[in-house]
Amino acid sequence: MKTLYLFLFVILFAATSLSQSFWQTDLKSKIQFYQTTDFGVLLVGTDRNLSAVDGKTGEILWKRNHAGLDETSISTIPDTDLVLISIDEGDKSRLEAVDLLSADRIWRSDKVKGDVMQLAVDAENDLLCVILAKKARGKVGEKLGRTPRIHVLQLSSGREIWKSDLDNDVEMMPTEFTENKEVSFTFDNYRPPMILDGKLYLFYEGSTIFDAFTGKRIERDKFKVNESGLALTEADAIFDDRNVYLSGRGRIRAIDRQSGKTVWKADDLGVTAEIFLVNNILYVRTGGQFIKIKDGETEEKGSFGISAIDTKNGKTLWRFKGGDKGLTNFIFSDANTITVADKDDLIQLNARNGKRINKIDHKIDKAQFVIQNENNQLVVGGKDTISAFQVSNSKFQKIWTTKHKSPSRGILRITAAIALRATALYFRYSGFVSSGVGVVKGGTSLYKSILSTRSGFLRNRVSSIDLTSLATNYARNYVTDKIPLYGVASRVRNAQGLSVSRPNLNIKPTSPSVDVQERLLDKLDPIRQAERLSNYLLQRKRLAELRGNYMYFYTDLPKPFDKKGLVGVNVQNGNDARFILVGEPDARFITDEINGLLYSADGNRLLAFDVLER
Repeated sequence: MKTLYLFLFVILFAATSLSQSFWQTDLKSKIQFYQTTDFGVLLVGTDRNLSAVDGKTGEILWKRNHAGLDETSISTIPDTDLVLISIDEGDKSRLEAVDLLSADRIWRSDKVKGDVMQLAVDAENDLLCVILAKKARGKVGEKLGRTPRIHVLQLSSGREIWKSDLDNDVEMMPTEFTENKEVSFTFDNYRPPMILDGKLYLFYEGSTIFDAFTGKRIERDKFKVNESGLALTEADAIFDDRNVYLSGRGRIRAIDRQSGKTVWKADDLGVTAEIFLVNNILYVRTGGQFIKIKDGETEEKGSFGISAIDTKNGKTLWRFKGGDKGLTNFIFSDANTITVADKDDLIQLNARNGKRINKIDHKIDKAQFVIQNENNQLVVGGKDTISAFQVSNSKFQKIWTTKHKSPSRGILRITAAIALRATALYFRYSGFVSSGVGVVKGGTSLYKSILSTRSGFLRNRVSSIDLTSLATNYARNYVTDKIPLYGVASRVRNAQGLSVSRPNLNIKPTSPSVDVQERLLDKLDPIRQAERLSNYLLQRKRLAELRGNYMYFYTDLPKPFDKKGLVGVNVQNGNDARFILVGEPDARFITDEINGLLYSADGNRLLAFDVLER
């Protein structure tokens, strides 16, 4: 009873302080973008400069004078402490790699022109591949295409190893879907590149394989990727000890990892959006829900079903075609059971023969994803509703349902965008129990390392991807506990349990240029500086261990709040466990599950709002 009274006191106090934030930082000019990093540091761009802000305290770690930067000008290199900054100054362009925590320049290249759209990293071989595009801005609704420019660099020094351009322009997608506004465009409608066995795999308008060290083209299979103007209609590449498996043109191809040549093809499957690999069998989802590049709306595309393919020869073992429109991602409840949801039903299949085992009407409007929580319950969700089901006596039983409608007040378009982002933020974090079979995700450290670097870009741009694609990507999303350090953090002896490497740099970090201001580390004595750096490494370690338990909904909060805000639903039990009192966050707001904060911008101020725990 005392606990209940204490909670009521806390929320009553908080309700009376709705306009107050946990901290706020004045960046002096209007904030254009902000994004989180794995170390708990926010990168904030204004029309005058770029700043690094401590996510826990709001302190400015450093500030660099840069005019004209936008969201695509800044790219963190996943699983490192480096940030890439693309700088255009008239006819001159350059790419800099700087230390996230100090702003020290690690290297600079004047040969790389354009913004970094996607990248691939092979830290063990000191390779960095950056995919660039120049002047990729336009209005939502217009068709914009650019030719991907490929540069392979030495990760530690920035020395160019080789470069190439793709055959032609490819269609791009906007970072947000605000009408009548000029926004940045990206290649997020394509699967990110991958470096494996010394080969670079690209997935723009087909698939292309290069020798990662020389740039020699090994194979090119050209086809339309964004079917019917929809994003991510082809599956992410996966691999085993022998082959890499790629989708396209309604078929699966097995590519020999050593030679890069096609071993076999499985044809006539349809649009292949998702692939799992279990016990030498590929399980393939065809059809589903995808986001339209033009306006960000969700659209269904068939044919809808799941197929099983033998990895030895490409033979189709069985096909299930009983899914209705709107097929979600699928998961393995256990080694022999596949779970998927369609427009009406939650369905379980026997993975050995494709026969349907269970089915129940989930009663969720436009279901978009299915996950499995720590209680082995199957959670089906859409934009405003999630329900949990469990198999009892060989039949489905609904355990709980939670629904939070979007606020009744406000501009409908803006409210809908905020509500979608709130739900999508759940999929930014790795570590939740998405499947009952670990081997489904690969099972090797190499697999986890590659997928970790490939997932970094979608962590901040969740507004431009639909929930089905996010859930599909997230089931394969890892944050590893292995990380090479290039900047000041490499001086920390206690790595907070991380498996860190300290590469021998070919070029020593330079002193900060005159553009760097307000460097916090310079004001700290050596002991406090080491403590601060150690805390950032601890943040990275905690992120690698994080379990995502809360899914947020933007809604009208109940009394005593009686305001608009966010409710955090615990996906383990369906309880409304968190409240965030932010009436109208901007469309790019971000939650920080480590520090229990929500970040939102208001003009030239960056604000952090506390997460109230029930």
